[in-house]
Amino acid sequence: MKDRTTNQRADYTFKYNAQHGRHGWLRLTPAYSVKLVEEILRDTPSDIHVFDPFSGTATTLLCSGYHGLQATGYELNPFLVWFGQAKTRAYSHETLLRLKEAINHIAVDLAHSRSQAISSPPPIHHIERWWHETESRFLCRLHACIEQYSPMALPEKDLLLVIFCRLIIRLSNAAFNHQSMSFKPEAADAKTLSLFEDAPDYVELFLKESQVILNSASENPQGAISIIHGDARHLESLTDEMFDLLITSPPYPNRMSYIRELRPYMYWLGYLANGRDAGEIDWQAIGGTWGIATSRLNEWQRSSAGFYPDYFEHLLAEIASHDNKNGRVLANYVAQYFEDMWLHLSNVYRVMKPNGKIHYIVGNSVFYGILVPVEMLFKEMFDALGFRNTNIRTIRKRNSKKQLYEYDISGEK
Repeated sequence: MKDRTTNQRADYTFKYNAQHGRHGWLRLTPAYSVKLVEEILRDTPSDIHVFDPFSGTATTLLCSGYHGLQATGYELNPFLVWFGQAKTRAYSHETLLRLKEAINHIAVDLAHSRSQAISSPPPIHHIERWWHETESRFLCRLHACIEQYSPMALPEKDLLLVIFCRLIIRLSNAAFNHQSMSFKPEAADAKTLSLFEDAPDYVELFLKESQVILNSASENPQGAISIIHGDARHLESLTDEMFDLLITSPPYPNRMSYIRELRPYMYWLGYLANGRDAGEIDWQAIGGTWGIATSRLNEWQRSSAGFYPDYFEHLLAEIASHDNKNGRVLANYVAQYFEDMWLHLSNVYRVMKPNGKIHYIVGNSVFYGILVPVEMLFKEMFDALGFRNTNIRTIRKRNSKKQLYEYDISGEK
């Protein structure tokens, strides 16, 4: 890290820079997702109530807020509940001033190693794959500084932790340039800098990420946005809620574990203590297959109340009988996914207002070359529940296999 003297403290003064704009939060989300939500929200009346039962990183909720709409999210993962709330909260001028002050103090302490406090690294299996020793130590120091300057659960601490989460991935060896996460190939001597290579300035990285988040939080919408921690299959807590518009992207039935992608954040912030915790959360989620969730699929039994048209039964039988030891567990996975979605949609029908519109953004799947027509099954479930004017619109071709597309399946009550 570059050496700086105490009298250069002004170099670390955090300055507001408006170039990131009010949609800086949305840059954490694929551009096509934001564009699609904006397209659906265009020309909607200002008095409607929007619902996202799989709110995830809160893209639908934040876009709704920027349109001046009331919006409610539902999310099973406690980390995503926290993150969505931090991302959509209306921050006061006083909170942002306290945040700027904390950022400046933390930057100076990090630059001059004034604070001897250092957090312990999280208990991630093979943590050395995620971060080299230098990056891991910096993250431990930054985490300790955040706890020192913001020990209480206040809004400004949430924003500091969002900055921390951005650096967790920025400094990691993880790669996200394909469908799932992987680790970047190890360099021949990753821990040794070449003669012509400067050590990265971690304090500058911290300030850069801080700038993005402060600018975004400064422009957060003032509308009524709430996120409920709960299971989208049941929605029992929505006893008095009735929604005009639903926009969501549920998990796809493609065996991609979302908990796997979120593990680094969840370990560092204390939402996970071990691998079994991750498996338990994934087992509770629709489409979850991480760890223990996969083994439990072997014993899973379908319900007689599920949605199983004849052609779907045939597809499940084909997958199960494939010449592969995993055929049965994958057939169970697909069956459980649609059984869970049938239960979810049954409850969605209850909480939608008459003439309320629904939009599900979801992709189809292929197992052993057998195409699962997800879009057709969703539309037929809509029809069977009583939704009207159901429609399938192809959004885009996905980047992997040529049969895979994403769709907007819509309808109205």
